[in-house]
Order: sequence, then C-alpha cells, then structure tokens
Amino acid sequence: MRATIGNRPQAHPPLPWCRSSRNGDPVTATETTEAFIASAEAHSAHNYHPLPVVVATADGAWMTDVEGRRFLDLLAGYSALNFGHGNRRLIDAAKAQLERVTLTSRAFHHDRFADFCRELASLCGKDMVLPMNTGAEAVETAVKTARKWGYRVKGVPDGRARIVVASDNFHGRTTTIISFSTDPEARADFGPYTPGFDIVPYGNLAAVREAVTEETVAVLLEPIQGEAGVLVPPPGYLAGVRELTRERNVLFIADEIQSGLGRTGKTFACEHEGVVPDVYVLGKALGGGVVPVSAVVADRDVLGVFRPGEHGSTFGGNPLACAVALEVIAMLRSGAYQRRAAELGEHLHHELGLLASTGHVTEVRGRGLWAGVDIAPAYGTGREISEKLMDRGVLVKDTHGVTIRIAPPLVISKEDLDWGLAQLRGVLGA
Repeated sequence: MRATIGNRPQAHPPLPWCRSSRNGDPVTATETTEAFIASAEAHSAHNYHPLPVVVATADGAWMTDVEGRRFLDLLAGYSALNFGHGNRRLIDAAKAQLERVTLTSRAFHHDRFADFCRELASLCGKDMVLPMNTGAEAVETAVKTARKWGYRVKGVPDGRARIVVASDNFHGRTTTIISFSTDPEARADFGPYTPGFDIVPYGNLAAVREAVTEETVAVLLEPIQGEAGVLVPPPGYLAGVRELTRERNVLFIADEIQSGLGRTGKTFACEHEGVVPDVYVLGKALGGGVVPVSAVVADRDVLGVFRPGEHGSTFGGNPLACAVALEVIAMLRSGAYQRRAAELGEHLHHELGLLASTGHVTEVRGRGLWAGVDIAPAYGTGREISEKLMDRGVLVKDTHGVTIRIAPPLVISKEDLDWGLAQLRGVLGA
C-alpha cells in the first residue's frame, strides 16, 4: 500500500505514447493539444512561456491532459499545491462554504473571518493578520506596513523610509516590486520605478549590515530564493539578519510565500535557523490550490499601525478563502505534512546528489521537498530537459537557463517520486 496523505493512492501513468480520446478512440498525438494552445495564444497576452501541455483534470500528484495522457506533477504550482490536486478535505471545505456565502467584501463582518485570523496568527505565533489574495498583494502590503511602522513608530522622517532587499529576489510583478528586482525580464520597460529600496547580495550578512541606516525600516528576504533556482543562504545568515534587525530597530520581513507551510520540512523555512521574523508574508499553499489566499502576519505593535480606510481589498479575507485556509491550517497543525516533506526531502536530495556525483548535474540546492537542479550544459538547457521530461510523463519547470525546479505536492508517494526521478535519469542518460 502506498503511503499518501489526504488523497487515495495513485497508480503509475500509462506510457506517454498510450493516448486515447475522451471516448476511448485513438487521437493524433498533438492535434488536440495544438488546437487548445493555438486558441489560447490567439486571445491571451504572451506573458508566460508554458510547456506545451493542456491539463484537463488532476488528482493528488497526477495531472491528465486533454488527450488522456497522465503526468506526474513535480512543480505543485510553485508550492500552491502543497496538499495535492483536489485534496478531499479542502474541496469539501470549499463546497460547504459555497452553499453558505462566498463574498461579503470587508464592508461587513462574516462568520469565518475571526476564526481564520485567530488560527493563522496562532500558527505563526503572532497577534494579528491582514488578509489579501495573491502573493504580490501580500508583499505590497508588507512594504506599506513597514513604511507606516517606520513613520509612526520608529520616527523616520516622512518620505525617507528605506527597505533592504536581496539581489536575485522574486517577490512578485507589481510596479513597486519589480522596482527592486534584479531580473531584467521582470524589470525592463516598466519604469519609472519606485524608490526606497537598497539591494544587497543574497546571503551576505556584512552587506546587509552596511546597508542598514537610521532610515531603514525593514529587511525583506526570502528564507530560500525560489525563482532564483532554490538558493539556500549560508548557515547563520537568517539568524544574523534577525540579530542585526533587533539591534538596529528594523523589521525583519520573511517572504515565506513559496518556502512556507510545510514545503521545507518545517512549517516555515525560517525555523531551520530557529528564527522568528517580525513579519511573515504568506500565500500560495495557504489557499490549498483551491482559491488565492495570502496574508501578512505580525504582532500588534506592527500591524496595529493601520487605521480604517488606509488599506484593504474587496476579496481579501472573503468567506470562501477563510474556509479553505482554516482547513489548511488545521492540516498543518497535525505536523504530518512537515514530517513527510522532511523524510521524502532527504530521499530526494540523496538521489539528486548521486546525479551530481556523476557529472550529469553541476549543483543541487534546496531543502525538504524542494530542489533546484543545475543541468550540466552538455545535456541541454533547463527548458530542453523540461520538455524531454514532459515527453516521459513528468512535469517540471526551468528557470534561469540551466536550472530545473523540483517541488512535488507533499502528498506524493515515495514510489511515484522515484518513478519521476528515474525519468530524469533517463533523460540525462545517467
């Protein structure tokens, strides 16, 4: 029996060339997929470069496309699907709330809001929650929080607040956020840019110390940089930032949108260094892959700076979002998902380490069920490897040329994970 959490065990997929139409008749390998993609490209802006697969259904760690081909999902929506596709507990929670009320706006109270805020604050060990929808909205909210705190509490002169950030960060794609990005693709042609940010090399504590001034209100970091290729900072870095920010009366804001809620084997990636930031920025997995839910979580002396009318969101903290997120929090409280990510993560990194020892990959980084794998140039680019894996029934995504990211749902079985890794070895000829 395969061990799973929250979903029934999954069988291995048919081989990629075993295709059938919805009524069981054979179809041409690419006709249906190409038609769907052509239709989408005719009417959508080309802001993404997705792999040429069109998903129709999904369950657990598996997705099925419009031609009936099954794929092992080793990306999990960039951690939004930590609990797998169609997790029964989360779907049932959403269905029950759909029958009651889905949206009130924040013009009125609703009966799920207080429970959500209390339970999420408790999970984080904080006092207060400011709910939003997307990760970028939550980061924007954290920036506004830090600035207002700087003016009203720290006493920074109006308009002078500065925030220290790290190079190669990815916090979203709004105008303010891309203003402190070092990624040319995210930043080019979108100026003028928002001032007030000081960029330092990621993982360099001395650079953070040098950048902090009396006008600094926050240091904003990803505990592990996801889009950059799953970069783990050197030991002691996060703890050093925590000590420095306390010394200088500066907020430490941890963007745990990808790294948090079980992905690394802990509830939060900061826990690996025993660090508790002043502010958590959460998203992705908080909505269970069902609805977009994000939040900024901090103590009252930080989030208490907001007064009615100074910030908000029509959909932020809506009843449906709260119902799903409450179930996510309850699932995390069991600790089962964190333990599973730690145990399977150890196995994942051992297997990937063997590939590195043979020279097929040049570096493996990550923590828990999360890895960035740099492909040796002789074997292809990250995009080429992703496409070859797709042909074998495995879905990953590339970043920054040579890197593929592996981040399966935490409900994946060891057998299915091993099957996916075997496909990677096959693609690399290992």
